[in-house]
Amino acid sequence: MCVSSSRTVRLAISEGGPPKVKTLLALERALQRAAPHQLLDTVRDLLARHWDATLVELLLADYGMTVLQPVTIPPYTGKPISAFTGELGRLFGSQDSTVREVAPGRVEALVPVTVRGDRLGVLRVTLPAEACDVEQLEVVAGVLGRELVLSERDTDLYLQARRTRRLTLAAELQWQLLPARAYARPEYELGAQLEPAYNIHGDNFDWCAEADYLTLTVTNGMGEGIDAALLTNLAVNALRNARRGGTALAGQAALTDQAIYAHYRGRMHVSTLLLRFELSTGRVEVVDAGSPQAWLLRDGTVSLVPFDAQLPLGMVDETPYDVQHMDVVRGDRLLFVSDGIYDAASAEGEKYGERALARALTDTRLLPAAQVPAAVLRALEDWRGTPAPADDAMVVCLDWQGAEAE
Repeated sequence: MCVSSSRTVRLAISEGGPPKVKTLLALERALQRAAPHQLLDTVRDLLARHWDATLVELLLADYGMTVLQPVTIPPYTGKPISAFTGELGRLFGSQDSTVREVAPGRVEALVPVTVRGDRLGVLRVTLPAEACDVEQLEVVAGVLGRELVLSERDTDLYLQARRTRRLTLAAELQWQLLPARAYARPEYELGAQLEPAYNIHGDNFDWCAEADYLTLTVTNGMGEGIDAALLTNLAVNALRNARRGGTALAGQAALTDQAIYAHYRGRMHVSTLLLRFELSTGRVEVVDAGSPQAWLLRDGTVSLVPFDAQLPLGMVDETPYDVQHMDVVRGDRLLFVSDGIYDAASAEGEKYGERALARALTDTRLLPAAQVPAAVLRALEDWRGTPAPADDAMVVCLDWQGAEAE
C-alpha cells in the first residue's frame, strides 16, 4: 500500500524535480521562514495541500524517555503514549518507519523524527495510499527534526511538550546544559540518560565531536538540589572553556579544578571522568578525577576498566592531573555510570554493585547505544523495587566502530 521511491533528492532535482521533491524544497524553505511555534502547522499545511494528508501529528519523547507526548498549544495537551509498547512505542524503539491501512485507499504512516542519532519523537501522517512515499516522509521528518532543535532557542513550545510534569529548578539547569541524549556517526554511537529525569541534581554528561577526535566527560557534582546543579554548571562550562581554548586533557582538568576551588575553597568538589578518543587508532586519553566508573563489553565479556583515581576537581587547590591511556577496538561497548548506579541500594540495604551492573550490560548487548541507558536505568529500578532513588543516576553508552582502514 506504500510507494517507496528509489530516486535520491539530488538526482530528482537534476532531472527537473518531480512534484514531491519540489514540495520538499518548498517545505524546507517554509520551515526556515516559519515562526518557531508554527513548525507543525507549516508541515500540516504543506502535506495537506500537496499530499492530501488529513492528519499530521507530532509526538515528542518526554525527558524520562518513557512516553511520547503530542505537541499541542499549552495548556492543552494530548494523552501521552507509551514509548515502549504499542505500535508507536515499537517504532520509536526500532526507528523503522511503518505504514498501515486505516480506511479503503488511505494509510497511516509512522516515521521516526531523529537528528544525528538523537531520537526526538514520531511523526504520524494519514494520507491517500497512492500518495504515501516513506522515503519522502522520512525526509520531511528529518527536516522537521532539525528545525525543532534550532527552534528550541527561540520558543518553549517543544520543551513544554516534552514534559509530563514540572521540572525542578535544578533539573532545568542540568537539562539546559546537556548536548543531546544521543549522537551517531560512522565511527561511534552515543546514548545517555539521567534519572530521576524531572529531579536531577549534580550528574551530567558532555561530548564534543571533532573530525579526528571525540571528547567525552561524565560528571557528578556533590550535594543536592540547586547547590549541586550550580556546581556542575560551573564545572562543565569551565571544562568547555578550557577545551575550546585548545587546552590538552590534563590541562582541562587542572583549569577546572582551579575554577571550582577559587569559588568554593574546597567545600564542594566535582567527580569527573574525562576521555579523548582518537578516531583513527582507538587510542584513548583518560583523566580519572573521582567516582564515575567505566565498564567495557568486549567479545561478550564484561569488565570494570581499572583507572587510577585522582582527586576530584576543586577539592585541593592546584591539583596536578596525569593522563592515563587505554585502547578501544571495533565492536567495543563502553558504559559510564555515576555512583547513583553502582552505589544504589535496595529496600533491604543491598548495593546494586558490580555483579548486577555486569548483568545489565550483558542483557542490553543487542540494543543500540541510544536505548541502552534507559534500559539499564529500568533494570536498576526493577531491582531497587521503588521508583524513588536516594541519589540521581547517570548512564552513558558508547559503541565503538572506529575509522575505516584505508
